[in-house]
Amino acid sequence: MTEDRWQDFPEAQGGCQCGALRFHISAGPARATLCHCRMCQRASGNAFAPLYEVPDGRISWSGQPKEWASSNLATRGFCDICGTPLYYRSQGTTEIMAGTLTPDFPYRPHDNCGVESRKDWLATLHSLPDRPTSPDLLAGVVSYQMAEGI
Repeated sequence: MTEDRWQDFPEAQGGCQCGALRFHISAGPARATLCHCRMCQRASGNAFAPLYEVPDGRISWSGQPKEWASSNLATRGFCDICGTPLYYRSQGTTEIMAGTLTPDFPYRPHDNCGVESRKDWLATLHSLPDRPTSPDLLAGVVSYQMAEGI
């Protein structure tokens, strides 16, 4: 890849919450981006979408994601069992939702795109107080999500 911000990354894996869909991405050039466009906001249910872009041929799947054409240019993949949004696919590349990668993967975004729709309040995040999840809440959680790294 000759475009700016493509760099070599190690192999990656991940999948949906319920484990019905898993993916493996071979090592090689990739791009890590935060997309703030309105389509990504709606597709992710969030203020932005952290995306890990790789050429289509580098991804192998266990299970078959459902797809929806969100525009004439792009298709979005998701798990039809648990609803996890998994990717944005367009023009020969797939942009995996970074939250679906295993926690040990060295994802670090290198740019922002779709900034015309960026939420103003994101600039204040560094000044907000941090608080951990309540130990009492964690003690009562029974997770139905697939264990990480499997």
